[in-house]
Amino acid sequence: MDIKIISVGKLKEKYLKQGIEEYLKRLKAYAKVKIEEVPDEHAPENLSDAEKEDVKNREGEKILTKLSTDTYVVSLEIQGKSLTSEDFARKLDDLATYGRSKVAFVIGGSLGLSKAVKKRSDFAISFSKMTFPHQLMRLILLEQIYRAFKINRGEPYHK
Repeated sequence: MDIKIISVGKLKEKYLKQGIEEYLKRLKAYAKVKIEEVPDEHAPENLSDAEKEDVKNREGEKILTKLSTDTYVVSLEIQGKSLTSEDFARKLDDLATYGRSKVAFVIGGSLGLSKAVKKRSDFAISFSKMTFPHQLMRLILLEQIYRAFKINRGEPYHK
């Protein structure tokens, strides 16, 4: 499986980089996983709704350039479908089984995803009704992808 994680913003925190590197190393046995960052747009705290949409649209345009037409796109959205780790594992297994071996996970910036990115998405997933920093979501997502491969192969993994 060829997995791409497209994320808005540059990762700066050393502890997150170390965790991400660890899971990327573990995942090498299961899939080709690549992280692509797109620059985030400057977004001061007190933007109007129109200005927020403009920021999301500009970030969305950058995200869309990273997606090929043959890629199955999974967007991370609070309004997406909640899955258990086992359901997520089945979803990845089904994609591979039915010839959708190119998968991209999209993590938006601090304001979320543009309507165009949501429209391009084949599946929206929610990891929680809570809001997490988009930088932290990279690590959480990688851990869940790793867990999914372990589940699908019947290999032990800590609980």
